[in-house]
Amino acid sequence: MSILLVDDHELVREGVARLLGDAPDMVVVGQLSSGEEVLEYISHADSNDMNSDIYSTNNIYRMPDIILLDARMPGLGGIEATREILKLAPECKVVAMSSVASGVIPSQMLRSGAKGFITKSVPVEELLKAIRVVNEGDHYVTPSVATRLAVDPFGDDGGGGLFDKLSRRELQIAQMLTDGKKVSQISIYLGLSPKTVYSYRYRIFEKLGIRSDVELTILAVKHGLADDTREYDGLPSFDSIVSFPAKQLIS
Repeated sequence: MSILLVDDHELVREGVARLLGDAPDMVVVGQLSSGEEVLEYISHADSNDMNSDIYSTNNIYRMPDIILLDARMPGLGGIEATREILKLAPECKVVAMSSVASGVIPSQMLRSGAKGFITKSVPVEELLKAIRVVNEGDHYVTPSVATRLAVDPFGDDGGGGLFDKLSRRELQIAQMLTDGKKVSQISIYLGLSPKTVYSYRYRIFEKLGIRSDVELTILAVKHGLADDTREYDGLPSFDSIVSFPAKQLIS
């Protein structure tokens, strides 16, 4: 099966690619660092023929069977990226991975259409199992996350789905604000006027009962929408992997 890796950390991409390269039934067809890049990649591939290779001037764009996607990335986050990926290529199956095992991220990723969700601390065997299960058409969720979702389906620790109050656009802007993006940057990225972004920001604050970006970030960390650190746990086997130069596309 063919796999496309999407993560904004090069070490994570290279490590996972090395691990998957040892699996006889898996081939990594590309490594990308953002949601924007994966949408550009998918748009160049033929979503109507999952077995075809599409040739561009410099690279080969092969439509993947599985997209292994980081749930938390700057810019277009994993939640919105998953929705857009499935619009372009509904045949693709998304497996989300995250260092956040609680809060709203798991439930939001699954609602956006991801077929699998694993934490970055899982053993290699579970990573491979998740990919194979999803490729066969089933869902896979890391057991510890599945247990939390069964007890608290909103992923909100009994908070009644606090971030579910936000619209898709509001949630996207909230994530960008917690990533430290300024209103002017969000405005340019989303193609909205600064006034419109400020209006969204005001509605976010009103719905969540907060008054500042600092309070938003604290709330986002508390409910798992943001990490309290941008450092990832990585996979256990990374200790035995030697970092080597990244290749954006692997034929």
